[in-house]
Amino acid sequence: MKVGFITLGCKVNIYESNALKEEFQRRGFEVLDAEDDCDIYVINTCSVTNMADSKSRKMIRRCIKMNPNAIICAIGCYVQTNDDAKEIEGVDILVGNGNKASIVDKVVDLVNRGVKEKNIDILDILNISEYEALGVTTYDHTRAFVKIEDGCNQFCAYCIIPFARGNVRCKDSDSVIEELKNITEKGYKEVVLAGIHTGRYKDKEKNVNLSRLVRRILNEVPELKRLRLSSIEINEIDDDFIQMMKESEILANHLHLPLQAGSNKTLKNMGRPYDLSYFKEKIDKIRSVRPDISISTDIIVGFPYETDEDFKETMEFSKEIGFSKIHVFPYSKRKGTRAAEMPQVNDKVKKDRALELIALSDKLEEEYAKKFIGQKLDIIVEQKYSKDKMIGHSSNFLQIVLDLDENMIKKQVDVVVDKVENKMVFGHIIKN
Repeated sequence: MKVGFITLGCKVNIYESNALKEEFQRRGFEVLDAEDDCDIYVINTCSVTNMADSKSRKMIRRCIKMNPNAIICAIGCYVQTNDDAKEIEGVDILVGNGNKASIVDKVVDLVNRGVKEKNIDILDILNISEYEALGVTTYDHTRAFVKIEDGCNQFCAYCIIPFARGNVRCKDSDSVIEELKNITEKGYKEVVLAGIHTGRYKDKEKNVNLSRLVRRILNEVPELKRLRLSSIEINEIDDDFIQMMKESEILANHLHLPLQAGSNKTLKNMGRPYDLSYFKEKIDKIRSVRPDISISTDIIVGFPYETDEDFKETMEFSKEIGFSKIHVFPYSKRKGTRAAEMPQVNDKVKKDRALELIALSDKLEEEYAKKFIGQKLDIIVEQKYSKDKMIGHSSNFLQIVLDLDENMIKKQVDVVVDKVENKMVFGHIIKN
């Protein structure tokens, strides 16, 4: 039987979907992207914004329409946080977070019984304390994502994710090391450590926090060529991590540090655990050991109470920091969060501010890339890009376009950046 997958949202969802795909294959199913002739559909949903909810519903209904006789499984954050998911006609299995591994058994049971009936299994996620160990042994891309943590205890005023993912739970450090060793033995050169709140990683039994885990990886996985973090909060970058950035080129020359707002008033309303002075001081400390590091960020525009002056402060602070890229999110009102009860900013104002900040991001991104014209960077070539081009990413996360040489794909090579045009970076391989 054929199982079609649709995965929405974050890197953690991608990792969990890959684990489920492997288990379906182990049980004898053929796993595909969602196509018309699948017998089973698994939609791994997202709920980070209202738009994510809407897209999740759309994908569920699309699968039902493609094959009304198929078994439809809706899983993940949208299912966990939205009661209306239970009302969608045609969904057979609904599973939230914390028990995604049960999906395969539920599907096998329905297949064996030959009966389509609704099975709802949504945990009280805020009372779950055990990390669900979903293992992955194959990966879709040149860089492998490894989930090390789930959940978030921060409860920022705007965020639904703690209600979707529950409290912080972590994979034990020995298992992380073993997984990375297996990955590098398969030839993968780059690994991204992913989680919902990665910086809160803690193996309590071995007293290993995120920095100690990273140090273990650098010491115990010798075949690893590049290590990234998917995202980390600025207040969770400690001195030990900065020292490792100084010592090891294995740690990628890129950090994604969510700012969320460039106004102290807005940060306080959001419930963020830092102010602008702290953020700037920590950036300066990081750049003291990595002067050319790429710092990308997330910023929410149109948060409740945000004035034109507050937004202007965000624009000016973004320029002062010199982010290499800004992921811009118009504020999305999420039922059950503190911000949903605050005075809301007009939708048109949010849209206009988002466009203005995106334009600034494009400018900063181009300025950052142009700094490297004529410089040598090492990249891992990832895939063919067109009939005569291929692409790869540098340590500082520049995507570089090169002339195609299929013998170089999945290899680490030195390149020189030649030019930047229309937000694309072009270079050539240095021949030995």
